[in-house]
Amino acid sequence: MRWTHTLPVIIFALLAIAFAIGLTRNPERLPSALIDKPAPQFDLGPIAASVAGEEPLGGGLTTSDLDTSNGVVLVNIFASWCVPCLAEHPQLMALAQSGIAPVYGINKKDTATNARNWLAENGNPYARIGADIDGRASIEWGVYGVPETFILDQSGRIRYRHVGPIMPRDMEKTILPLIEEIGKK
Repeated sequence: MRWTHTLPVIIFALLAIAFAIGLTRNPERLPSALIDKPAPQFDLGPIAASVAGEEPLGGGLTTSDLDTSNGVVLVNIFASWCVPCLAEHPQLMALAQSGIAPVYGINKKDTATNARNWLAENGNPYARIGADIDGRASIEWGVYGVPETFILDQSGRIRYRHVGPIMPRDMEKTILPLIEEIGKK
């Protein structure tokens, strides 16, 4: 009889503790098995022409295109249908224009027309873009959603993964200091 009153209280207390622990975790710090490992192998074509006579956009992107010999590079996974991608876009444009580090793009599960229109309207910060039409390359990168951004060091190893949009504070407090730190090594 005594356990019928005590057991629910114990279960409730354990659930409350588990919930409290969950609230203290940073949702942007999702674990990645790829940290300190080489970038995954992939080979993506360019964003296709959406009308006859139009050139493909972005040149395509392969692992060997991620030229890290001159320093740090960023790989950004984005899509035209991704609202947070639009929020981070000004930061990527500013980074690309600064010349601090090249930004490469992987366009995830997008139509050529929508991707082309989105880049034409908002600007293209990417040195090269690959169209990940079926999402397989994104899976190889361990991407949960878009946007996600990876920083690669001079040896082509993934040093950092940013989940979600890069906001001005993220750029100032995390991304730029990491680029500088990694670039010195």
